[in-house]
Amino acid sequence: MSIEIKLKKLLEQKNKSQYWLSKQTGISTNAIGKLFRNETTSITFENLEKVYNALGCKSFDELFEIVDKEDN
Repeated sequence: MSIEIKLKKLLEQKNKSQYWLSKQTGISTNAIGKLFRNETTSITFENLEKVYNALGCKSFDELFEIVDKEDN
């Protein structure tokens, strides 16, 4: 089981780019890219709050998804 951020979906819905999110939050484009590709293993509460607010989320369910990954 893992937690994935739904950043790609949210940015597409809002017609915004990773660059835009980086500028809105002050988080580096490299870090935003890793979040976008679900390649990060951690995020600070401060950065989580910045992303949440910049995207106008009303619930953490909008931003995260719990995925049940089965081993092959």
